[in-house]
Amino acid sequence: MWTEENMMLCRNFVFEDFCQAFAFMTRVAFLAEKMNHHPNWSNVYNQVTIRLTTHDAGNTVTQKDHQLAQAIDKILENA
Repeated sequence: MWTEENMMLCRNFVFEDFCQAFAFMTRVAFLAEKMNHHPNWSNVYNQVTIRLTTHDAGNTVTQKDHQLAQAIDKILENA
């Protein structure tokens, strides 16, 4: 579930292993590039943390962040 914290839309994802986490990040990377909206994220072994904010709108949550979050959720649904 996405939460709004410190003017960012945030979510943590947990996968079975590093390979699944990295594959997810790869799919998100291609999506983010296509949408021209790139996440702040980190990865430790099987965990991926994503934080979305719109830098050119003053580092706040905008519709672009919500659209990317929904698209990321669809990646998980189709996995």
